[in-house]
Parts: sequence; structure tokens; C-alpha cells
Amino acid sequence: MIRENYQFHYCLISNADKPIILFLHGFMGNMDEFDEAIKLLSDDAFSYLIIDLPGHGKTQVLAGDEYYTIENTAHALINLLDELKITKCFLVGYSMGGRLGLYLTLHFPERFYKVVLESASPGLPTEAERLERIKSDKQLGRKLIRSINKIDFAAFLSNWYNQAIFGSIKNHPEYDCMIESRLQNNPLELDKSLRFMGTGCQPSLWEKLQENKVPMLLLAGEYDEKFIDINIRMAKICEFSQLEIIDNAGHNIHFENTLAFVQNVKYFFFMQSAKN
Repeated sequence: MIRENYQFHYCLISNADKPIILFLHGFMGNMDEFDEAIKLLSDDAFSYLIIDLPGHGKTQVLAGDEYYTIENTAHALINLLDELKITKCFLVGYSMGGRLGLYLTLHFPERFYKVVLESASPGLPTEAERLERIKSDKQLGRKLIRSINKIDFAAFLSNWYNQAIFGSIKNHPEYDCMIESRLQNNPLELDKSLRFMGTGCQPSLWEKLQENKVPMLLLAGEYDEKFIDINIRMAKICEFSQLEIIDNAGHNIHFENTLAFVQNVKYFFFMQSAKN
């Protein structure tokens, strides 16, 4: 069984038979990624399952590198839900976790009530684009491998958050705390995640989007023009989806504008949760 090839580090926060939200963090994050959002959400309306994804935090891959892929990770998460006797839940995925969340939604739709995808994409539509991205990610991975000490890793993270999609995230008062959390990851493991679960490696989900029947909320930050464009295209193709552009945020919406993020998640999920 695929699940046997993983030792997942996770936390299940239960609130008396309340429906569960599965949270999937982004690249270089960990299971603490949504702590502030969960604090604002936590009015006993939901339970929460938070997980370190392969290559991140304390989760361990116990077999070959192929178990870092989006396909195997998705199957392992479904097996974990089975072990925890979670037949159906809500899902929130950010960036890399959003890509994984979309894969789960399209391949296991019966397992999810509603889904929120924050700054996510269906991958790259053409083989040429995927090959170019794989080449780029390999170069990035080499930089990660060289960042084995904390000073070099911190410099890598500083460069990472200079990307235009992150807007003015470095001006956020909790930016240093976020970096300290990122520094808990192992650069060698992050390299494996990048090489096997990166955007270039994942199968394109663009054509499968039209099959979707799960209610889906797409979120993009107003300063993240790249992902606004991607999500506009997704919303046009993907039935049962809606798009919200969040003010005062770039790529990392739940960090930069936590209150607006939580308000959108709660409003989108609440009516469904009241019925279950």
C-alpha cells in the first residue's frame, strides 16, 4: 500500500463531530502554515487536519524518490484519510498545496464537500513549458542543495521572496517569524519536493478541469498578476468554481491578509457545513 511508504507528521484538531478541513501548505511551508487562520476560524464550527507534506517539516518518505510525486502523495493522503475514518471533508490548499488539492479534487471528488484553492494552478499545459520549468527547477534545486547551512538557506529564502508574485511580503511585521519557520525545513528534502512535485513535473490538469463537479473557490491576491490571470482562465473552464481577488495581498494571501482569507473560507464553507 502506498501509505506504508510515508511517515506523515500531522495533527487532527477535533471539535465534537464538526466537519473537518484538510489544510495543505505551500512549498517550503509546514503544518504550522495556517495557524493564524485556524485561530480565527476556530469557533467550534470545524475540525482541522494539518499535515507536513513530503519533503517538508517532519514527514518522512520511507521509499524511493518517486514517492515525492503529486500522484503518489495524493494517493497516500487518501489512504491517510481512510485510516483516520474521514470519508469526506473540506479542503484548503495553498500554492503547491493548491496544486495537490486540485489533483485530489479532480481524481477523488467524492471525498470533498467544497474546496478552496489559494494561489494555485492546474500545472503547465504544454510539454515544452513543462520541460522548461523542469530545467529551471533543477537549477533552483542546485541552489537549495548548496544552502545546507542556515546563513545560506536564509539568503536563498530572501531571494525567493523577492519574486514579483509575493508583492511587498517582506514589509509584513511577521515576515521574520515566517522565515524562521521556513528555516526549519531541510534544503535537501525541499530539493526532492521541487524535482518530483514541482509544476513542471506534475501532469497538466487543464483538460480535466471541465469535469469538475465539486464546489470550488479560487483565491488570488491583487498584487499577484500571474496567478490572477491563471485563475481567471481556470474559472472560465471549471464548472462550479468562483474566483475572488483578495485586496492587500500577493501570492501568500493567508499570511498577508489573514482576516480576508478566513472570511472568504468561512463564508464559502459554512452553509455546506451546516447541512453536514
